[in-house]
Amino acid sequence: MGRHSLPDEYGAAAPDRRPRARGRTVAIATVLVLTAAAGTAVAGRTGLLPLGGSCADEAVRVDVVAAPDIAPALRQAATHIREQEVTSDGHCMDVRVTARDAYRVADALRAGKGGDYEVWVPDSALWLDRAVSDTDSTSVTPTGNLAATPVGVAMLPSAARSLGWPSKTYSWAELAATATEGDKLRLGTADPARSAPGLLALTMIGASASAAGDDDDTQVAAAAKILASRMSDSDGQVLDTLARDASGTEQGNPRRNQAVILTEQAAHRHNAGAGEEDLGLFYPKDGAPLLDYPFALVDERGQSTDESRAAVRLMTFFGEPEGRRLLARHGFRPESGDPDESVVTAAGGRTPQPYDQDGFEPPAPEAVQETLGMWTITVQSARLTTVVDASGSMGQPVPGRGQSRMDVTKASLIQALSQFTPDDEIGLWEFATHLDGDKDYRKLVETRRLGDRDGKGKAHRDRLTAAFGDLTPVPDGATGLYDTTLAAYRAAQESYVSGKFNALVILTDGVNEDPGSISRSSLVAELEGLRDTDRPVPVIAIAVGPAADKEEVKEIAEATGGSGHQVSDPAQIHAVILKAIMEAGSTV
Repeated sequence: MGRHSLPDEYGAAAPDRRPRARGRTVAIATVLVLTAAAGTAVAGRTGLLPLGGSCADEAVRVDVVAAPDIAPALRQAATHIREQEVTSDGHCMDVRVTARDAYRVADALRAGKGGDYEVWVPDSALWLDRAVSDTDSTSVTPTGNLAATPVGVAMLPSAARSLGWPSKTYSWAELAATATEGDKLRLGTADPARSAPGLLALTMIGASASAAGDDDDTQVAAAAKILASRMSDSDGQVLDTLARDASGTEQGNPRRNQAVILTEQAAHRHNAGAGEEDLGLFYPKDGAPLLDYPFALVDERGQSTDESRAAVRLMTFFGEPEGRRLLARHGFRPESGDPDESVVTAAGGRTPQPYDQDGFEPPAPEAVQETLGMWTITVQSARLTTVVDASGSMGQPVPGRGQSRMDVTKASLIQALSQFTPDDEIGLWEFATHLDGDKDYRKLVETRRLGDRDGKGKAHRDRLTAAFGDLTPVPDGATGLYDTTLAAYRAAQESYVSGKFNALVILTDGVNEDPGSISRSSLVAELEGLRDTDRPVPVIAIAVGPAADKEEVKEIAEATGGSGHQVSDPAQIHAVILKAIMEAGSTV
C-alpha cells in the first residue's frame, strides 16, 4: 500500500540550528530541574515576570518537536511566553516548535538519531516506549504530561442518527460489529502502526470482543481487515476520507467513509472549521482510552542547565491558568483527563454519551503490543518458517510452572498461531545434533497457507497445530544452532514469496554445541553475503531461558536485518514473535 508523508498543515518547517551550549557532562537530576522550575512557576502565578526592555539577546532557546495536533497550541504558548517575557531563572525563553509525526521521531530516537532539540511532545506515551526500546536509543526523560484527549468514533450526522446518536451507546465491539456488517457503516482509521488513536482503538476492540465472549479473536481480526481496507497513512489524513457533501451524493460513494476513529480534540478542530459538517462523537461505553501528551527531555545529558530548566519551565506554563485556557481553546482536556463541557460539546459529544469515565483502566502495554503485532500480520500476509530447538535441555522444567520448556514453548507457539490469518504461510523445522543422520535439522511441516487443505480436507493450520503439539526433546541431542540457521535461511530465501512478509523464526534454549559445525563468525559472514535487500528474509531469533545467549542470537539475526530477543519464560514467546514481526515488518 502507498505511504505518504503528513502534509504540514501547521507550517512546521524545521528551524535553522544555532550553536548550542553543551557544557554539562553529568545529567541534571530531573527532581532538581522540577524543583527549580516549580519555584519559577510559583512566581509566574503572581505575574508573568516581564523584563524591562528587550531580552532577546539573553534568551534561552528551547527547540520542541511535537505531534502535529498539539503543535499549534505549543506555538501559541511560545508566542505568549515571548511577548510576555516569561522567564526561567531570570532568562527570557525563545521557544521554537516543529510539528513532526510521533512514529517518525520514535523511530529516529530508537536508532540513536535525533537530539537536535530539547523537548519532544508526542501524542501518547506509547511512542516513548518505542523510542527507548533499543540499547542504542537516544535517551528520553519524561517529566510529566501536558494534556489529554479521549479516542472515540466520529460520524457524519446521517450515520450517527441511523445508529441512534446521542441516546444510544455502544461498546467498542458493537461499533466494530456494525462496521463489519456489509456496508452498514463505512469506518476508517489511520494506520495503527503509525497512529496512537488507531492502535488504542483496535486494542479496545479486541478487549471488548474478548469480554463479550470472542475467545478466538475472530471479531477483532475481521475488524482489522475492514479497517485495513479503509486505512489512511496518518492521523492528519483520516478526516479527508469522510464524505463531504450534505446532499448524500458523496455519502453514498463506497470509497468514502461515514465514520472514523478520531480523538475528541481532532473532532473539536474539525467542527470548528468553516463549511464543515459537524460530526457526532460516540464515546464507547466500555471506555475511551486517552492520549496523554507526555513532555520529555531529549538527550538531557547533552543539554545545558539553562536549556533543561527552561524546557521544564515551558511544561509548568501549561499547569497555569493561561496555559490551561489555551489548551481548552485548542480542544484539549487537562492532563487529568477530566472533561470540559464546552470542549465535549464542540467536539460532537452529547449526553448520555459516556464522555466522563471515572475508573476506566487503559489497556496494558502488553495488550497494545500484541495488537500491533496482530495488525502487522493482518495488513500484510506473512510467510514464516519456525525453527524450534529440540535438544535435550528443552525437557528441563520451567520454575513455578510444573511443565518443561518444550511444553510451555509448544503452548506459546499454538497461541501465536491463533493470531495468523488463513492467507499467512507457516512451516516448522526442529533441530538437535545428529537429528537426521549427519544433519542437525529436520523439516516437519512445509511452509504453506494456513487455509490450504490436503487431499483429506484437513487444513494446514490443523496440521501445524498438531505438529507443534508433537514436538519432543531429543534426550541426547545438543544444540546444533549454526548449521541449522544457515540451512533454514537458504531454504527460506529459495522459497521467497513476493508480496508477503517473509521471515525465519528461530527458538533456542542454549548456545551452539555442535563442535563440527560452521563457526559463529563464518555463519554471520555467510548470512551477510546471502542477504538480499530486494528479497528480505529477516531472522527473528529468540533465546529461551537462562542458558541461552542473547548476544549470540542478536548477532546472528542482525546479519539478516532481523532482531534477537531473550525471554526468561517460554510463555512469553508468542508476544515476542508478534512484537518482532511488527518491528521487522516496519523496516523491510
